[in-house]
Amino acid sequence: MTGYPNVFQPQRIGGCTIPNRIVRTAHSTGAHGDDLIAYHEARAKGGVGLAIIEIAGVTKDSPTGIPVYSDQVLPFYEELSARIHTHGTQVFQQLWHGGITLQRFPGQRPVGPSEIPNAMVGVVPRALSTGEIGEIVDAFAKAARRVEAGGLDGVELHAAHGYLLGSFMSPATNVRDDHYGGSLENRVRFTREVLQAIRSEVSAGFPVGIRISGDEFIEGGIDHIEAEAIARSLEPDIDFLDVSMGTYWRFHKFLSTLDDPLGYELDNNQLVTKVVEVPTIVTGRIMTLDHADHIIGSGMADMVSIVRAMIADPELVVKARGGRENEIRPCIGTSMGCVAQLMTTGKIQCVVNVAAGVETKVPFETPGPAEATKKVLVVGGGPAGMEAARTAALRGHEVDLFEMTGDLGGQVRMAASVPPRSDLEAITRWQADELERLGVRIHLRTPVDPDLIADAAPDEVIIATGSTPKPTGFQLSSPTIPVPGADLAHVSTSWEVLGFGGRAHVGTTALVYDDTGTFEAISVADKLLAAGCRVTIIGRYEQLGAKIPFPPATVEASRERLFAAGVDFVPAMALRRITETEVITSSLGLAAERVFDADTVCIVTFHDLNDDLARHLTDKVRADFDVHVVGNAAGTDTIQAAIRSASKATRSM
Repeated sequence: MTGYPNVFQPQRIGGCTIPNRIVRTAHSTGAHGDDLIAYHEARAKGGVGLAIIEIAGVTKDSPTGIPVYSDQVLPFYEELSARIHTHGTQVFQQLWHGGITLQRFPGQRPVGPSEIPNAMVGVVPRALSTGEIGEIVDAFAKAARRVEAGGLDGVELHAAHGYLLGSFMSPATNVRDDHYGGSLENRVRFTREVLQAIRSEVSAGFPVGIRISGDEFIEGGIDHIEAEAIARSLEPDIDFLDVSMGTYWRFHKFLSTLDDPLGYELDNNQLVTKVVEVPTIVTGRIMTLDHADHIIGSGMADMVSIVRAMIADPELVVKARGGRENEIRPCIGTSMGCVAQLMTTGKIQCVVNVAAGVETKVPFETPGPAEATKKVLVVGGGPAGMEAARTAALRGHEVDLFEMTGDLGGQVRMAASVPPRSDLEAITRWQADELERLGVRIHLRTPVDPDLIADAAPDEVIIATGSTPKPTGFQLSSPTIPVPGADLAHVSTSWEVLGFGGRAHVGTTALVYDDTGTFEAISVADKLLAAGCRVTIIGRYEQLGAKIPFPPATVEASRERLFAAGVDFVPAMALRRITETEVITSSLGLAAERVFDADTVCIVTFHDLNDDLARHLTDKVRADFDVHVVGNAAGTDTIQAAIRSASKATRSM
């Protein structure tokens, strides 16, 4: 505790005392009922001071999983508040109307201040009448009353990110000519009426606050100057101010990835928090209590939101408070598990935490000691191999891990060698530290063959030997016909460009062929840019990073960075042949050729599985041990899949 003089001070908001300054601001999970309660309870048990529960739609035409528009929500709230309060955490509900951002039902137009569509949804909304505005004001107020009746401790209005209240406040989306449009006073009128109506429905001292965008990233929209004016205008009606950033015009700016630095919102949003006297909350890739303590101590804000880092490790606060920071499982900032899975499957997950979102079924950490101690041999020191070794050690087994190279980390170490993606290595560094803490024996520069395994006499063998890029002549559009010229000296694999498995020839004009639509080609382009090349990417898909889930949250920042640096992207292309100075291509399905100058060529294509050892052990060796194949050697192709396969293989071992 002495290391964090600011974080563990209580904070008063209205009539509510928050036990510490760490907040988990509202974020959708896709969980319902007991699953949602368990998700938040795990993090309350982990020491967070305030949990703001995900959006609750206040009307039936903008519904969410929490039916706050009906008294049917009360039993859920009573259970939620009781279980969260057991751990000393205070809990607020975020109240929401989606407005122009969502078309909730087929054939029903979304509503908003004006007939200006949302950038992502693209449906022209219907402008609300003044009578309808009054009905929504009343719905917010009644919803707040239900929140208090259910035993929760406060409410937050969601007026950020271009949702209904925010779209009324923004001059980019509100072009009304009545008393709800035009001047700042008129544009905030709707929100002020909601706040005042809520005050009339809840008890004195019941906290009522608001979340706004400190910068919308829309031409003519809210910037920090406009946000400062909004904050000043609404301060008399609020008990706290929560400042976020962004809208659907640039989705990744309110849920940024590792492309942005830690605390990326602070430079802008502290300008907003400093103009008010009420308690303030900031967010934006804040991952540690050390960073949070600095933010509070420097006066940027009174409270700090840590969300994704507590998806990765719900025990972050109690571990740090107890001096166990080195045991905190780190968030690596890709948004591939949380945001991408939520938006594509409807359920939140986490790249590094297999229990996220399924706390009722999967414990955060591996179950206690196994009934019998086994000798476990792990082959491969990437994320899958290390997670398997770590989990087996936590089960009490005797574990040896063998890695053929001189370093742990596998392909994550390679991907993290590109500065914009360096945060990826946080998870493998943590795994390596865990192996040391748990007493796993590490054998570097040690190839493994069947004789070594037989001599070791293990009870369990885990094969995590990864994968290797196919030869440079392979492309999926003509899988049995090698690309002519792919064997030339200036043609490389991704590994060679990234500095593994040899050194690539790097000149001044580079062409990258993206056969997979993943981050691999993006990392290669970043590396070649850093080397001073002019880079063109041609791809089999219509977009750069097309196979990455939910691109607005996961890959859009990388696209912006590359295109701003002058990288060209040409879609739907196939390689025809490569010469010393040119790459001849054609559009997929068409005969017309297109020629690109290039003295450096990298073909980013699929990988071959390094499963020879696994197949040999399975097919030919008759021994008293079980063989488990995990990670890329089993055909997975992401860090998340690698960690999950390793955890599944070893948690019950």
